[in-house]
Amino acid sequence: MKIVILDGYTLNPGDLSWTKLEQLGDLTVYDRTPEDLITERAQGAEIVLTNKTPLNAETISRLPGLKYIGVLATGYNIIDLEAAKARNLIVTNVPAYSTDSVAQLTFSLLLELVQQVARHSEAARSGQWAQSQDFSFALAPLTELAGKTIGLVGYGDIGKRTARIARAFGMRVLASTSGRRAYPDELEVTFASLHDLLAESDIVSLHCPLTPETKGLINEESIARMKPGAVLINTSRGGLVVEEDLAQALRDGKMAGAGVDVLSTEPPAADNPLLSAPNCVVTPHIAWASVEARRRLMDIAVDNVRNFQNGQPVHVVNG
Repeated sequence: MKIVILDGYTLNPGDLSWTKLEQLGDLTVYDRTPEDLITERAQGAEIVLTNKTPLNAETISRLPGLKYIGVLATGYNIIDLEAAKARNLIVTNVPAYSTDSVAQLTFSLLLELVQQVARHSEAARSGQWAQSQDFSFALAPLTELAGKTIGLVGYGDIGKRTARIARAFGMRVLASTSGRRAYPDELEVTFASLHDLLAESDIVSLHCPLTPETKGLINEESIARMKPGAVLINTSRGGLVVEEDLAQALRDGKMAGAGVDVLSTEPPAADNPLLSAPNCVVTPHIAWASVEARRRLMDIAVDNVRNFQNGQPVHVVNG
């Protein structure tokens, strides 16, 4: 069975092994595949794996031997699911592999904003501490998280893990999510409407999927509902935020800071407003990418292929 990976580099830049997948078929791995080479490289493959390389209806129609598409990620909007279903193709994803890593980066961004570790480290290394008249100095006011309110927009696996970390810091946790009620293990989380969450939270952290309903969720209007000096964290999807509105709020001082691991276009244009906005920490979509999370992703992806070959597909997104 011929297996082709169209863009394997982000999952495995060389520190993992494809051996388990090689045992399931004749494997070809491309680090990256430009759009004009997708059909050529996938031709003849029964199994195609992709992370961000799109498979649209036209491309799928040109691959008559294709039987299975495995997305090497949780999000699968790069696949035309209707076209795949019309061809009786199985499409799977890899859920819940990076929960701990994403929650960890959520707090990495937040801690950088409230403690400014990198800025103070650079100041010390550049000689400012050695030249100081005092044993201690701060370049900006520092903030204690204990007693602050964090509002989680979305309360799936990552939202829950983030809530546990927040509680360990002594924070009050609000959560806004559709159709959810508090379960016994969530008694220290208060469920609230998005309107109330925005108004009451010192920190708003996004953990919801990008859908037509959530696109542009953080915009000029919703920012106006937030507390003056609030902080926004986004480790979910860039499209949840109207970036110019957030940048303007940071420039105006309406918001104290923002930490984002995702942008509306990735890689971003050089003039993306958040890249030059004050008090904005930007990381290049790395929340998912710890070695441990990538290893779990690969193991689940291999299991997905194996289960498909055995006639018992799992994690099917177009069933």
